[in-house]
Amino acid sequence: MKFTPLDIQQQQFKIRFRGFDVREVDAFLEQIADDFESLLSNNVSLQDEISRLKLENQGYRQREETFKRAMLNSQKVLEQMKKNAEKSAELIVADAEVKAEKLLNRAHNRLSQLHEDIAELKRQRIQIEIQVRSILENHTKLLDLGQEETEVRDEEDAKLKVLKQSK
Repeated sequence: MKFTPLDIQQQQFKIRFRGFDVREVDAFLEQIADDFESLLSNNVSLQDEISRLKLENQGYRQREETFKRAMLNSQKVLEQMKKNAEKSAELIVADAEVKAEKLLNRAHNRLSQLHEDIAELKRQRIQIEIQVRSILENHTKLLDLGQEETEVRDEEDAKLKVLKQSK
C-alpha cells in the first residue's frame, strides 16, 4: 500500500496509558508528511524530467538514424557520381581516341596523297627536262645547221669575191 502525505497526516494512533505524547507524535507525523510530500513532489518532478529526457533521447535517436540514413544515401550518391564520372571520363577518352584515330588516318591519307603528288611532280619534271633537252638539242642542231650553212655561204661568198676579184 502506498502512503500519501494526507494518509500520514490523518493517521491516528490509539492512546494508551503511558503512551506517546500526542503533540509530539502529531508534530512528527506533520514533519514526515511534509518531507514525504516534498519527496513525492520531487519524485513527480524527476519522473516528468525522466519522461522529457526519454522523449528527447528518442528524438535524438531518431535524428541519429535519419543522419545515418542520410549519410548512407550521400555515400551511395557520391559513389554513383564517382562511377558516372568515371564512365563519362571513359567515354570522353574513347571519343578522343576515335577522333585521334580518324585524324591520324586522315593525316596518313594526306601524306600518301602528298607522296603520290610528289612522285607525279618528279615524273612531270623528268618529262619536262627530257622535252627541254629535246628542244635544246633540236635548236642546237638547227643552230649547227644554220652555222654550217652560214659557213658554206661565207665560203661561197669568199669564192665569189675571189672570182669577182679575179675578173
